[in-house]
Amino acid sequence: MKRFIITGVLCLLVGFSFGQKKAVTAAKNEIKGTKPNFTEARSLIKDALTHPETANDAETWYIAGQIENKQFDAERTKEILGQKPDEATMYNALEKILPYFVKAAELDRLPDEKGKIKTRFMKDIRSNIKVNRPFYVNAGLFAYEKNDYKKAYENFRIFSEIPAMNFFDDEKWIIADGDSSEVQIVYYAGLAASLIPDHQASIDMFKQIKDKNFNENEIYQRLAYAYDNINDTVSFQNTIKEGFIKFPGDEYYVLNLINMSINSGQSAEAISYLEKAIGQNPESAQLYDVLGQIHEIDKNSDQAIKNMAKAIELEPDNIEFLSHIGRVYFNLGVETRVLADETSDINQSKVIAKESQDFFGQAMPFFEKVFELDSTNQGAIYALRSIYYSLNMNDQYEKMEELYNE
Repeated sequence: MKRFIITGVLCLLVGFSFGQKKAVTAAKNEIKGTKPNFTEARSLIKDALTHPETANDAETWYIAGQIENKQFDAERTKEILGQKPDEATMYNALEKILPYFVKAAELDRLPDEKGKIKTRFMKDIRSNIKVNRPFYVNAGLFAYEKNDYKKAYENFRIFSEIPAMNFFDDEKWIIADGDSSEVQIVYYAGLAASLIPDHQASIDMFKQIKDKNFNENEIYQRLAYAYDNINDTVSFQNTIKEGFIKFPGDEYYVLNLINMSINSGQSAEAISYLEKAIGQNPESAQLYDVLGQIHEIDKNSDQAIKNMAKAIELEPDNIEFLSHIGRVYFNLGVETRVLADETSDINQSKVIAKESQDFFGQAMPFFEKVFELDSTNQGAIYALRSIYYSLNMNDQYEKMEELYNE
């Protein structure tokens, strides 16, 4: 009785195995017709992909890939004929093709019992992937427009990675290094990844093309942003420094260098970068002003004023630059006034107080210019109120006091 049961089970297993092989054949036949039923074909192949007797057969995976490939071709043919394709169905099929073909190629290249490799499907797999490759861009754009950034990223990435797949090792792809269209798709992949957001994925994409003469400034900034988001401080700082050297006049790098120098207490390095940038771009008022601000932080007032004055020379009506140099003189006035108040020698205190007033007097025209350009500027109103009070300019003080209270 036990022997009968075991034999029966074996028969069932053989029969089930035979059924899966028939299912693969049936799926293959289904997509050969002029009107294939893709739902039926997928249903037929589904169990064969996991059954032990068919899961390790290259043909099983090849047919699964062909089902999706035929579905994709059917929708694409509508497009060619000027009909409206079902884009969701078309690109969904496209996205499924490659995983099946990759698995089929892996199995198809395994050696037989004699150690020989006799491929059955590789030629067709390669041909189909090559033909389909450009459509991954379309699929990526379709997903991007639907705000499905993960799927967009995956399609753009697949497009760029196909030529490097190992089953194309013995074929030459005629793709020039730095080909603008190829670089652009990698850029799209990085952009989509950053919107998922998957910052590491965006880094992986942007690193490939950061020096390919395509949107380099933007790519450096996106790399820095991604590094910052994954708390990779070293890579963030290196990217900022590299970007600053390549694009010395860009405010993004300048401001980040200032923050880095303040946070690390190493202003000398930032000054060195700024001086190099000024040498490359001597007409950049922004660079002189920033250099002045760093000297201001270092309490090097003479150099701060010198560089800020140069910035104003280049851009006389820049409110920020005027406010910055006015602030240096104003703070010198405040510091000197405090020193005068703390000096016990009356005569010496008067001398120092006179210096304080001189500093306030030097700050005044800069803030007056700011006020002339923008009568609502709160910084200018506050500074002028204090300056006029310190210099006993009562009429002007009362006007600023009224504005200040408002």
